[in-house]
Amino acid sequence: MDLIPSFSVDHRAIIPGIFTSRVDTVENGTVTTYDIRLTRPNREPAVDVGAMHSLEHLIATYLRNDPDWKDEIIYWGPMGCLTGFYLILKGNRAPREILDLLLRAFRSVEKADSVPGATAKNCGFYRMHNLDMAKWYATRFADYLAANADNPEIFEYPRTERLVTGDGQHFYDS
Repeated sequence: MDLIPSFSVDHRAIIPGIFTSRVDTVENGTVTTYDIRLTRPNREPAVDVGAMHSLEHLIATYLRNDPDWKDEIIYWGPMGCLTGFYLILKGNRAPREILDLLLRAFRSVEKADSVPGATAKNCGFYRMHNLDMAKWYATRFADYLAANADNPEIFEYPRTERLVTGDGQHFYDS
């Protein structure tokens, strides 16, 4: 079986940032999946689950209401490892081109006084939210992005090299 793109990244070397995970051709054009990595995998703790849930609600709401981007947004959701999010957009933009959008989205969390959709009627586990921690992570990530906006490493995945034998057999390190 082929290794999927998100598992071909060397998670020992990845840093927080905005990365292109995959680009797919669809019936009406192209969609791009971005890896929005908030923490250093396996070196920093995963994002608090309640904060991650609140960030999902807050940023999804922001993205789907942004007048310039709302028609481009397909999906915003957490990674299972709780180190970041996936953002799927129509088209194919370089990660640097969505930096301003993400800065605005994460900065909007800092000003939130409630989590949209955090009710029993609107959410599958409405009690699992942590707005204060979501604000902390949002500020931390937005400050990091702003401070590192000129660092190309926050926009380029580190890749894992896979050994391939002469007869085409692949060896994996996981």
